[in-house]
Amino acid sequence: MGNGYSRSPKLLKGAIIQFSAPLFVPIPNIIIFQYNPETMSRSLTPWAPPTKEQLKEDKKIEDNLAQPYDPVETFTLTLELDAADALESPSTHPVAVISGVADRIAALETLLYPPDGSTLGGLLGGTLSISAGGIGLSATSTAVVKADRKKVPIVLFFWGPGRIVPVRITSFSVDEQAYSPTLYPLRAKVAVGLKVLDPAALTDDGSAAYKIATTCYTFTRAQKEALALANVANSVESIMGMLPS
Repeated sequence: MGNGYSRSPKLLKGAIIQFSAPLFVPIPNIIIFQYNPETMSRSLTPWAPPTKEQLKEDKKIEDNLAQPYDPVETFTLTLELDAADALESPSTHPVAVISGVADRIAALETLLYPPDGSTLGGLLGGTLSISAGGIGLSATSTAVVKADRKKVPIVLFFWGPGRIVPVRITSFSVDEQAYSPTLYPLRAKVAVGLKVLDPAALTDDGSAAYKIATTCYTFTRAQKEALALANVANSVESIMGMLPS
């Protein structure tokens, strides 16, 4: 009654964090989930040991119990985006009024592109004209498409303090469900597939992004091992309870 405190627990929201800032933004691109997915699929694929034929052909290959690499871990989740709440207060959400949820979709899509050579930087060198007939770019545009593509940026998947891991997006699909009068999506579902990158899969370029990514992976792995040890304690207690008194 009027004590100013809510009995509901404060809910953390998941996020995807990009360290190589896109375009001209000098800060990390943090994409906070509007709504946490109610479900998330997770799979672990162990390293495949060599077959008996391979062992016979190459005596240097270790036996079938060898596990030189961490198992490949993947996540599959669906993000729901909705501009309805923002459109109820148009004065404080001008971006939603103009583009609905297109900005959030675009922020996710840019994670699939190399960060070097911004197309927007080239377009700003030209003149963009909008008319009833469509959108056109004047001849003064200096936009250049580079043939050589760089690496995609390091991305962190944040799912609470117990799971912060570097990932690469392996699948991406968008289901747009409603549109504004200018045909920007107002509601959408984005299905995302993520592959966890262990330190062996990352390039040590000495950057802060690499150090943060490897630290997060190690921290999450340590928490998993700590939980496994806690389960050992539970198992011992259960075994003791089975013994006759």
